Amino acid sequence: MELVAFDLDGTLLNKHQRLSEYTIETLERLKSAGVFYTVATGRTHFAAMPCIQGHDFPNWQIFKNGVEWWNPESSQYRHRSLLSQSHIVDLLSSFEENEVTPFIFCLEDDGSHRVFHAPLNGHMSDHIANELGNHKHMSLHPLAELSHNARITNISAMGNPGLINNIIQESHKHEHLTAYSGGGIYNPDAYWLDIHHSNVCKGSALKELKDEIGAERMLVFGDGDNDLSMFSTADEAFATENASLHVKEAATNVIGHHDEDGVARYLRKRYDL
Repeated sequence: MELVAFDLDGTLLNKHQRLSEYTIETLERLKSAGVFYTVATGRTHFAAMPCIQGHDFPNWQIFKNGVEWWNPESSQYRHRSLLSQSHIVDLLSSFEENEVTPFIFCLEDDGSHRVFHAPLNGHMSDHIANELGNHKHMSLHPLAELSHNARITNISAMGNPGLINNIIQESHKHEHLTAYSGGGIYNPDAYWLDIHHSNVCKGSALKELKDEIGAERMLVFGDGDNDLSMFSTADEAFATENASLHVKEAATNVIGHHDEDGVARYLRKRYDL
């Protein structure tokens, strides 16, 4: 039995942040072939749902780089290694100094999220706020209302690459935090940032899932730095053509471009779909 895991942005999704018709048909064939597959993304569950419309991924799904799991069959969440306000308070000053708005995701008992944020700085933070505000299981609140006993899953942001890098460098001073960034896929000037507890990553989450289902091998597909942990854990790792050079060098092989159905075309050959 094999476990197959896909990153989304820059990997399984096209330039419109959606599954193409060709990819959707390929995933249906993969399901019919009895292959166990899932997604492993830095996106939240709610942010990923519009992107993967058109196909029902049947198994445990990995979000927020392993912090958040979702089982579509039982409609249940799992969460790993949450943060507290004390974990992030020192880092928040770096967001303020670089004029980047942090969005702090906090878990409620019913699985919904409250998102706390500082004053919005620029169109990129406006875009995030508008997108988050459209989710019925998510509510936005001023950062001043963040509780000391909040259960924080992650901090997300978007900004200029240089400013985002400044915050990443500051996060490196805190051993309990891991920060990932990337960009240029949809907007060359907009880089995303995700910060969560250092005890969890895509690789550790997929290793746990692999053991849980009793899979003998694991194949993974990705394009970014947050995919490297699953590359190092997998039996085979495939980078898309659009991936950075160092990601390609860490892969077993390089396949086609994310906007040319590279993953789907490889799957059809690999599994004779």
